[in-house]
Amino acid sequence: MEEQLHGLGRAGMEYRLLALDLDGTLTNDRKEITERTLRCLKGLQETGVRLMIASARPSPGVERESALLDLPGHGGVLMSYNGGRITLAGTKEVLSETSIPLSVTRRVLRKLEKYPVTVIMDDGEMFYVTDPEGYKVDYECRNNRMTCRKLDNLAEQIAFEPAKFLMSVQPEMLQRVQKEIASWLPADLRVVQTAAFYLEIIPASVNKGEGLKQVCSYLNIPLELSAAFGDSENDIPMLRAAGAGVAMGNASPEVKGAADYVTGTNNEDGIAQWLKKNDGTVKNVV
Repeated sequence: MEEQLHGLGRAGMEYRLLALDLDGTLTNDRKEITERTLRCLKGLQETGVRLMIASARPSPGVERESALLDLPGHGGVLMSYNGGRITLAGTKEVLSETSIPLSVTRRVLRKLEKYPVTVIMDDGEMFYVTDPEGYKVDYECRNNRMTCRKLDNLAEQIAFEPAKFLMSVQPEMLQRVQKEIASWLPADLRVVQTAAFYLEIIPASVNKGEGLKQVCSYLNIPLELSAAFGDSENDIPMLRAAGAGVAMGNASPEVKGAADYVTGTNNEDGIAQWLKKNDGTVKNVV
């Protein structure tokens, strides 16, 4: 399945940078990169195409997929925290990094205590929660291969400036909670949905689209020669910024509406499907 939505994509182009959301896009529902997608992306790197993982995950949470794709050996880029931190996969050079001041962090954490959310904070090495048995805490720790430390009170005990706030929310309450939090956040922060059960508070200046622009500028790659793939609300700025924005078949209607194309789902090798049809550099993709 592959559908062009707006006529903005340029079929047959040789894209020089691919920006790949991770969960629900690059990986299937079992959190795996399938053999077909892996073979396709590795083959593209051999032709000189650069890959960037663009994820909401903390930095350690993208390392496994980076290694599987051999991004360090091919000049790949890692975007974590929705663009809050961008590094070169090989040298670990930090291209940009944005954090939330500690005083603001503590004020927001105090307000969040009133909401039906499980707040999960990280310092780039470890997660911090008040309830290790809370909703999706174990899932998040396993998904990112990070350990979790219990604190009695996050607002009082957090001693670092975070890149983001992660909140797990029961799906049926997510939209209501997101709207309420958005009503009181300071202007320099915003709340976005990153999964059916996750909300994140991030700096308003940070998004995957701005991150993609930074990376294209750094690599001297024209933005129109980039293609971006995503499935969630936080991917929309990246899909709009790229030369070709590709929504996965499992994406929400809002995400599909922001894209130039819709491809197969993350369980159907949607990335490989689209590249085979639309990128002139792809050869022998099965």
